[in-house]
This record gives sequence, structure tokens and C-alpha cells, in this order.
Amino acid sequence: MENLTMIADKIRMDLDARTLARDRALVQARTLTRHCANAIRAIHRSENELAQEHLNEARTIVAQLGNDLHSYPDLFYAGYTQDAIKEFVEASNTCALIQNQPLLSPEDLEVESATYLNGLAEVTGELRRRCLDILRQGYSSEAERLLSCMDDIYALLVTMDYPDAVTNGLRRQTDLVRGITERTRGDLTISLREQQLQDSLDRFISRLPGPTTDGDHAHDSGL
Repeated sequence: MENLTMIADKIRMDLDARTLARDRALVQARTLTRHCANAIRAIHRSENELAQEHLNEARTIVAQLGNDLHSYPDLFYAGYTQDAIKEFVEASNTCALIQNQPLLSPEDLEVESATYLNGLAEVTGELRRRCLDILRQGYSSEAERLLSCMDDIYALLVTMDYPDAVTNGLRRQTDLVRGITERTRGDLTISLREQQLQDSLDRFISRLPGPTTDGDHAHDSGL
């Protein structure tokens, strides 16, 4: 038992370092989430440069988390860390798709596969929001493009038939994506029908004879 004090000191040093790393990761995760939320807000306001600035800050924090927690994989894969990184995936691909840019891959974002898929699932909610904003101004082919992106995301997610323990609950997320996509499809269908009806009404009105003037009445009566 002579070495018990030495063992205890080493354990304390390890736990002190682990606690410090955890506390730092919590702060980084909160900051990362804030940058991602601000990026999404900016892209919905068509503030593309501001959105990119927030995404650049977010990417830096993701890299820092990976470096800081390299020796503590349990902390890196903890819920609060991966949830924040999931927000980064959501923000990055939301901004990309709204700007009609290619979808970013897990390799592009340097994130884990399960975290990527869950983040991608949440993109559909932001695309629905964008579609509804567009439809307030009337039916648009841009809304159809975004719905097509939502369809493609769902088509990918539904093929990922793996245990929830591996995918971090992706199955439930996939069910939510299906509901969001179908509601959006219904909204676009109604908007399209209304637009078609309005176009038909406008054509009908344009074919009606113009109003008859008093001079025309006098001419027709022989005066």
C-alpha cells in the first residue's frame, strides 16, 4: 500500500484533465450551436455572406473539438458534443441546398456517418420552412426544387436500415422526414392548383368584351 498515494495523485491528475476537457467541450458545443443557428437564420434572410462567416467559425470549432478531445474519445462521442456537430451538418447543408449548391458529404464536413445522417434529416425541416416562405408569394419552381431535395434526402435515409444503437435513433428521424416531406408536397400541390385556377380566371377575363361607352349606344340606336 506504499504506492497508494502515488496512484491517487495520478488518478486525480487524469480526472482533473478530463474535467477540464469536458468543461471546455461544453463551452465549445454551445458556441458551435449558436453559430449554426445564426447561419441558418442568415441564409433564410438571404444574407449569404453572413451565413458563410458563421459556417466558417463553426467549422473551426468542430476541428478544435476533434483536436481537444483526441485523447478522450468518450467525451468526443458524448451526446452534447455530437449533437452540436449535428447542428453543423444541418446548417452547412441547409445553406448549400438553399443556394443550389452540391450537397456536402461527411468527408467534406469531417464528421461521423451517424452524426451526418441525423444532421441531414434535420435539413428537411429548414427546407420546408424555405418552401413555405416562397409559397407566400405564390407557386414557384424553386419550391419544387427544394421539395425534390427533400425527396432525395428521404430516399437516402430510408435505406439506412441499421440498429438505432449504431445510427443514434435515425429511424425516428426518418419517420419525421417522411411526414415533413409529405406535408410540404401537399402545400405545393394546393399552391399549384390555386395558381392554375388564377391563370385560368385571368385568361377568361381577358377574353371578355370591354365595357360599352355611351357613344357606342348612340351609334347603335341610329342617333
